[in-house]
Amino acid sequence: MASFVEYDNKGAPNVPFYSLKQPVPAGTPVETDKPLPKLFTPLKIKKLLLKNRVGLSPMVQYGADSNGIAGPYYLIHYGAVALRGAGLLMTGAAGVSPEGRISPNDLGIWNDEQALALKSIVDFIHTQDQYIGIQLAHAGRKGSAVPLYVSLTKLALDENGGFVDKLVAPSALPFNDQSPTPNELSVEQIKDLVKDFGKAAKRSTEISGFDFVEIHAAHGYLIHNFLSKISNQRIDSYGGSFENRIRFLLEIIEEVKKNIDFENIPIFVRISSTDNTPHNPDGWKIEDSIKLSNYFIDAGVDLIDVSSGGNTSNQVKRGSNQGFHAPNSKAIKDSVGDKILVSCVGGIKEGAFANKILEDNVCDITFVGRAFLKNPGLVWQWGDELGVRLHHTKQLEWPFYPPHRQSLSQLI
Repeated sequence: MASFVEYDNKGAPNVPFYSLKQPVPAGTPVETDKPLPKLFTPLKIKKLLLKNRVGLSPMVQYGADSNGIAGPYYLIHYGAVALRGAGLLMTGAAGVSPEGRISPNDLGIWNDEQALALKSIVDFIHTQDQYIGIQLAHAGRKGSAVPLYVSLTKLALDENGGFVDKLVAPSALPFNDQSPTPNELSVEQIKDLVKDFGKAAKRSTEISGFDFVEIHAAHGYLIHNFLSKISNQRIDSYGGSFENRIRFLLEIIEEVKKNIDFENIPIFVRISSTDNTPHNPDGWKIEDSIKLSNYFIDAGVDLIDVSSGGNTSNQVKRGSNQGFHAPNSKAIKDSVGDKILVSCVGGIKEGAFANKILEDNVCDITFVGRAFLKNPGLVWQWGDELGVRLHHTKQLEWPFYPPHRQSLSQLI
């Protein structure tokens, strides 16, 4: 005789498609009397309550068309990580203007069509009760590049959507001898770019529904160009003194704040903590980043995303060891204390290491890039390695735990 059972197959609300509503978000530790490793403790960032401290670092993925509109690749990529329980996810750099993209196949967020395409991705992430943010960027003099899987140094031709003649920077200084000379920005153009960041933040949160925004001020892109004397030789209010060189970034932060629900939506800023140019007195140094971090506190930034380098081809080679940015994250964290959150990124590939830098107060959250590309289930793996049982997406979890694991052999 047939056997029937009633079960809960309700879909997640407020989306135009079916996706099973998860009873508990993936990546949440199962309740236990044992103390949890800090990696699997919650972290509150304004309205967000992260269930663990493993974030997907922003990485460009070259899945947008020539108009900056996201294709289904992004849904598959970010969806795979979200289904497996990352504490938060971030998109790679999304250009706030057409010439602000790093490559012709990067995301754009300068119009509503782009924002609507991203909304479908955000909606799915939200059906899993997961968080996703967008990285707002302008490539500056390093724009119009081909995807890195093609070349680390070549530029895109016009027929491939390149825009070399539209590259801009604080000063008309090329990245290196083989790079094009960018157009020096006028003060009026700088003001327009500040507005572009604000408009992009508004679209990102109001149309797409992103949970937070990150301002990309690192890796030799436009904002970083303003910060460092290596790339900024202006003699007006945006160049010269430290206060003048950080002005563009602080104005962007204020403009973003005005265009989002600032009481609830966090703002992250990614910085290059150093230019990695100890031989050059004009290079941006860790002391500059520590000083800037205290400006971030006053500006209301929620998290400092600590990276390094990218502003000159004359930088020294940074370390390749696991967590190679940890010393700089630690220096900044020691300075700001609990007044602002600090992350660490860079070659992190082991859960035990990620947990250790958290326990040692190097940072408040770890951001992981390449390891997630190889293994979207990294959080699950790290939980197993550290002896932490996690809740998982129901469709993925059931074959791995009793009673289903024992009875699976009877079905197949």
